[in-house]
Amino acid sequence: MVTFLRRIVMMIHGFLLFSLCFSDYGFLQGVTSLGINYGQVGSNLPQPDRVLDLLSSLKLTKARIYDTNPQILTAFANSNIELIVTIENQMLPVVMDPQQSLQWVSTHIKPYFPATKITGIAVGNEVFTDDDTTLIGYLVPAILSIHGALVQLGLDKYIQVSTPNSLAVLEESFPPSAASFKSEVSVVMSQFLQFLSSTGSPFWINAYTYFAYKDDPNMISLDYVLFNRNPGMIDPYTKLHYDNMLYAQVDAVVYAMFRLGYGGIEVRVSETGWPSKGDPNEIGATAENAAVYNRNLLTRQMNNEGTPLRPDMRLEVYLFALFNEDMKPGPTSERNYGLFQPDGTMAYNVGLPALATTSSTSSASISLTSSATKVKP
Repeated sequence: MVTFLRRIVMMIHGFLLFSLCFSDYGFLQGVTSLGINYGQVGSNLPQPDRVLDLLSSLKLTKARIYDTNPQILTAFANSNIELIVTIENQMLPVVMDPQQSLQWVSTHIKPYFPATKITGIAVGNEVFTDDDTTLIGYLVPAILSIHGALVQLGLDKYIQVSTPNSLAVLEESFPPSAASFKSEVSVVMSQFLQFLSSTGSPFWINAYTYFAYKDDPNMISLDYVLFNRNPGMIDPYTKLHYDNMLYAQVDAVVYAMFRLGYGGIEVRVSETGWPSKGDPNEIGATAENAAVYNRNLLTRQMNNEGTPLRPDMRLEVYLFALFNEDMKPGPTSERNYGLFQPDGTMAYNVGLPALATTSSTSSASISLTSSATKVKP
């Protein structure tokens, strides 16, 4: 009993401390396009109602989950959290059938909406680069069926449908203006982009500059991938200057879509982050680098920045992740992307209060809405 109470006290202390860093100093005041990924592959994560308290204390109003956990959907009801839910990859062959899609939406979405602000459905995750290549053939039919079910139930005006993609879907990504999708996915990708264009839905990209640095630390500047001050790079074809890799990655996706004939689709970052711990061969995976990456990214979010190619479109970004997930397989870094430990204590201090001293109030709320001004490249 004593141990349990000690954990609760530690959790509350962590929540309050992080809240001070982010809200009492007004750090998130004015941020309009920031969300966070709420993964659940942990052995001792806080209950969803406590997670809701944490998000509220941080003044975050956007989150993404990797399923349709009914406990989360219920706990988040009547809150101001906009939620993206996920259909798992293994469900794609099922929901590609229109009747199965209607049943899925009727069971997993309709009972909770609109009390729970479900704003997006991710149909699969990184399907184009999944080891199971048969999934690609199911993707667009599943997306069309899910959207059709939303239309049938009158929910399509409120809930967008898309799928998050790995940057590995690109054949070329540097310089950004030379980017293209891999030829083996171009046919299905064109069908997917046609859907996005016709419905006004975004292209979601999971973009990790950490991987690029880890794979080639001698050639890639750490300052460039961490948003620190650096000379940056100039795209030789467009003459656009990039002072960080994330924006270059996003613009590479825009150019790749343009090459397939689609120039007006918004790109949003569905995942980005930096691990605070890694194996000996995972160069750069440190708490210091994680704190710098997230601090600098959040500073950019404060300024509602766009990319060099689309400076007038605020870049929507979802941080990965809210918690370290101690049950995830793979290298050590996979379990250490969180801002918090599974028990609710802080994984590391992002160190943000000093950056927000210009805030005029410590109690101002923020609006994290998707109101980007859409422009073509």
